[in-house]
Amino acid sequence: MSDYILETSHLTKEFKGFTAVSDVNLSVRRGTIHALIGPNGAGKTTCFNLLTKFLVPTSGTIRFNGQDITNEKPAEIARRGIIRSFQISAVFPYLTLLENVRLGLQRKLGTSYQFWRSERSLHKLNGRARELLAEVGLEGMADEMTVNLPYGRKRALEIATTLAMEPELMLLDEPTQGMGHEDVDRVTQLIKKVSAGRTILMVEHNMKVVSTIADRITVLQRGEVLAEGPYEEVSNNPQVMEAYMGTTEGQLEGAH
Repeated sequence: MSDYILETSHLTKEFKGFTAVSDVNLSVRRGTIHALIGPNGAGKTTCFNLLTKFLVPTSGTIRFNGQDITNEKPAEIARRGIIRSFQISAVFPYLTLLENVRLGLQRKLGTSYQFWRSERSLHKLNGRARELLAEVGLEGMADEMTVNLPYGRKRALEIATTLAMEPELMLLDEPTQGMGHEDVDRVTQLIKKVSAGRTILMVEHNMKVVSTIADRITVLQRGEVLAEGPYEEVSNNPQVMEAYMGTTEGQLEGAH
């Protein structure tokens, strides 16, 4: 099996004459945290949408575990184990934390859409749901209503529901966006913790987060790969500093 779980070749997306993603060659190594960074409008989210097939590439190919998935539909991509969490917290506010995680686990039972079945049929999932809540530090809040959670804890719950779907590759879209320092630190450590034995590709603006946990970084600018490598190398790249509005290295480290 290849060292690389996900590879794109000359990935390009054009919208009526505007090229949002241009000739992107991306290789994500198995078992690592790979960050996709860049100024606003660099094409990061478009790239994510191409990888999860919410958008169809204009040209280029996407390979997952060595297999061409370029023409597959979003549901097929998810079944392969590519699971994405969105920029905006995507949990059900009027279910408990346990019920939210249990919904993610239902897929394995094959009862995802059988809403008329007795709730007792789901009780067998409670043990695993509680394990996942414990993994993200929410074990004491299983029966709380999700709507009452502070923002940072909602993101932790979202990671638990993502884990419930047993991702081989987790795509995290701006996981710390809109958080205070305390929540950012908590979620950063949580991502590091759940990365054990998994592969994570994340879009992230917060350079402190990226420098703390990313094994490798790809910098996009105007839809093209500007630089790639470990944080130390990328943060010292003059072109990268220039892309972040002509900043110095010190300013880049604190950029959001």
